[in-house]
Amino acid sequence: MSYKKAIIFSAPSGAGKTTVVKYLLEQISELSFSISACSRSPRENEKDGKDYYFLSVDEFKSRINQSHFLEWEEVYSNMFYGTLIEEVERLWAEGKVIVFDVDVKGALALKSHFKENGLAIFVAPPSIETLEERLRSRGTENEESLNKRVSKSASEMEFQSKFDVTVINDNLEDSYHKSLNLVREFIG
Repeated sequence: MSYKKAIIFSAPSGAGKTTVVKYLLEQISELSFSISACSRSPRENEKDGKDYYFLSVDEFKSRINQSHFLEWEEVYSNMFYGTLIEEVERLWAEGKVIVFDVDVKGALALKSHFKENGLAIFVAPPSIETLEERLRSRGTENEESLNKRVSKSASEMEFQSKFDVTVINDNLEDSYHKSLNLVREFIG
């Protein structure tokens, strides 16, 4: 296995990338999840340092100014997400292949940084309509936020050609196996 490799997953919200990433982490011991930083409040059952590094907006901006991020994005007004350089260094020091679960812009920035040492996988829903159904069934969104996510998802789908490979998640088992084969081949 090559040192300092990264697997970068991205998808519109509700496409299933987090489910696929969790599966891969259970299957391949060499993988380790990169915990992103964000400026939002923790949701119920989320823990700082496990699900995200939860930072205040001011702290996030301060770390941006101090160049602590490999990539970052202001996804919505004062809602920041990013990858801390110290997180990447920590995981590589442990000899792990890093797995990222990030938004489209973050994924493309990471791919640009890692180049051939990064595999960028776009998880796509079979259709925007299916994606909207999945988001509705979660029951975590009000109508306004759901409409924002669906609109954003449609624009994110336009970026999939910039990724190394697209996995269409119309059948979860098939998505698991295709992703597993892609990752195993990449890490050697």
